[in-house]
Amino acid sequence: MNRLLLPFFLTGIVMLLISSCDKNKVVDNYKAIPIRGWERDSLVNFDFNVINTNRKYNLYLNVRNKTSYNYSNLWLFVDITEPGGNLKKDTVEITLAEPDGKWLGKGFDGLKTHVNIFKSSFTFDKPGVYNVKIQQSMRENNLKGINDIGFRVETTE
Repeated sequence: MNRLLLPFFLTGIVMLLISSCDKNKVVDNYKAIPIRGWERDSLVNFDFNVINTNRKYNLYLNVRNKTSYNYSNLWLFVDITEPGGNLKKDTVEITLAEPDGKWLGKGFDGLKTHVNIFKSSFTFDKPGVYNVKIQQSMRENNLKGINDIGFRVETTE
C-alpha cells in the first residue's frame, strides 16, 4: 500500500517546491465560476495585502474557459478598492481565441488557461488590504463556458 502512495507523495512534494520558488508572488488565486454559468450581477472577489508601496507590481487577470465557450473574447469590469475606500474602475477585454476560432492559452481536454497582464509596473498608493471585484460584462445575463477567474499580483523585481 505504501508503495502505491509514494508517487502521489513525491508529486505533491515537487509541486510544493515549484510553487514555493515563486518569490515575486504576492497573491495568485483562482475562484471557480458555477457550472450553471456566470450571472451578470455576480462578483468575483479577491483580497490581498500590500506592505511595500515603494515597489512596482504586475497585476494579472487570468481566465480558464471551456472550449465550448461561445465567444472569442471576454469583457470584464474590474474594481480595485484601496484601504480607506478609494475606488478605481476599469473595463478590460481579454482575447480568448484568434479570428479563425483557434483557442489561445494553454491547456488540454477542453479547458484553456489565459494569463493576461492587466497593469504593469503598477504602484499602490498606500499599504493595507486591497479588494478586487471582477464582473463579467458580456451581453448575456448568464454567461456559460467560463470555468475560473484568477487574479495575480507579483513584484517586478
